[in-house]
Amino acid sequence: MSTLDDFEGQVPAWCPGCGNFAILKALKEALVELGMEPHQLVVVSGIGQASKLPHYLKCNTFNGLHGRTLPVATGIRLANHQILVIVTTGDGDCYGEGGNHLIHAIRRNIDVKLFVHDNQIYGLTKGQASPTSQEGMITKSQPFGVLSEQLNPLALAVALDCSLVARGFVGEVEHLKGLMVESLRHPGFALVDILQPCVSFNRVNTYQWYRERVYRLEEEYDPYDRMVAFQRALEWGERIPIGVIYRNRRPTLEERVPVIQREPLVEQDIDILSKLKETLKEFY
Repeated sequence: MSTLDDFEGQVPAWCPGCGNFAILKALKEALVELGMEPHQLVVVSGIGQASKLPHYLKCNTFNGLHGRTLPVATGIRLANHQILVIVTTGDGDCYGEGGNHLIHAIRRNIDVKLFVHDNQIYGLTKGQASPTSQEGMITKSQPFGVLSEQLNPLALAVALDCSLVARGFVGEVEHLKGLMVESLRHPGFALVDILQPCVSFNRVNTYQWYRERVYRLEEEYDPYDRMVAFQRALEWGERIPIGVIYRNRRPTLEERVPVIQREPLVEQDIDILSKLKETLKEFY
């Protein structure tokens, strides 16, 4: 049986008070609750403060390019669909540079769990606006305020019929852990957008700002009702819902790929050298 110590990685270098600490804590606790061992999962990340998380967690890790976490995660799952694949990323990394990959990962319904540290700012590169920054927010690189409309990732995901769409808040770690457990158990692509204050560069969306607005979805709320889910996903401002906004039952990409129905690709006996020689003959 695994313990929190089994997942202990390097000492975090985040700013004191950063919401990333709570995300790391919730993830460790979720993995222990599910009885996972470090060798049973891969955590893929890109570039950013959020993407440092795998270094602070003992597990298999792939740290890739900015915005390119989901293609890597997809490749890993198709190569070995018996291993848990988690993507940890930020709002800039995922919704900005990686926005196109997010759309198509949702469409494919690859069984990957996407945890987005959404601090509504670029924290690693010192505070310019991200896709989820509020319109009008003044930053070092937007002195006249953000001119683009704020991206709503949950509404986007529901519109694309994402298999599981949820939102958490680092100020409610136990609730966040529960969302992670639920998403890790869910068969299919899961997006968990995590509201995470940046204490260094975002002085608008603070812990206090969120606590005055965040509320948990009611017990009787039905996440399978897509129209209602879309309405809740659009809520932002005075009231911000947290919990599982939407879920559905869709076949995963892995279930539909014939080549890996019998066994994972990594366990298949494939004579690569002879096939390569056959291919090269076409160019003689």
